[in-house]
Amino acid sequence: MASSPTPAGILTTVLALGLALLFAATTGGGTDVGTVVSDAFFDGIKSQNQNGNCEGRDFYTRNAFLNAANQYPDFAQGGTEDDGKREIAAFFAHVAHETGSMCQIREMDEHAMDDFCDLTYPQWPCAQGQKYYGRGPLQISWNYNYGAAGQRIGFDGLRNPDTVAKDPLVSFQSALWFWMTNVHQAMPRGFGATTRAINSGECDGQAPDKVSDRVNYYKKFCQQLNVDPGNNLTC
Repeated sequence: MASSPTPAGILTTVLALGLALLFAATTGGGTDVGTVVSDAFFDGIKSQNQNGNCEGRDFYTRNAFLNAANQYPDFAQGGTEDDGKREIAAFFAHVAHETGSMCQIREMDEHAMDDFCDLTYPQWPCAQGQKYYGRGPLQISWNYNYGAAGQRIGFDGLRNPDTVAKDPLVSFQSALWFWMTNVHQAMPRGFGATTRAINSGECDGQAPDKVSDRVNYYKKFCQQLNVDPGNNLTC
């Protein structure tokens, strides 16, 4: 039979519980990414693309996303459960916009042949013959992003940037690396701030159609996740 706790033991238990509650209050909560990003939610995004030749249809998978998200434990955390849902909706809104609902793996617009090599970042020297145009769920670009993402994840982003377009796990890891480095901290300021963090060139009336497209995806996904989209949706 279990023995009754001593007064000292009771005090220790109370103090431990108090510290646990204080820690939870100061660190914030979040949401269970695996539960929110269900098969239905993930596959529903891909189903919006009706292009039968869509190269991303089999490339982007929920398992690859979840495995990548496991390596970024602060994603969709740090606030309330609704805050976490809004961050997930925001992430996939930008993914849907950038990739045509997870169809496009490599950049296909007029900039696809540009090398995106910025020589003002000597710590990330461009490799001969390589181009750092957009690839992956968020279409990361520029040598400084490929170099830093590769260093964080563990692939040679400068000499082999196309790994982002060939390995589904690395692809989502790179997108989440970019998100957590540049976008996550903007979420409390509203969805519009995340658009500015990803592509400020669309903001301030420069590309209203693109901004509107991102917002429409975001509101749609928020509705699916049963969460209010909040304020400040445009940039």
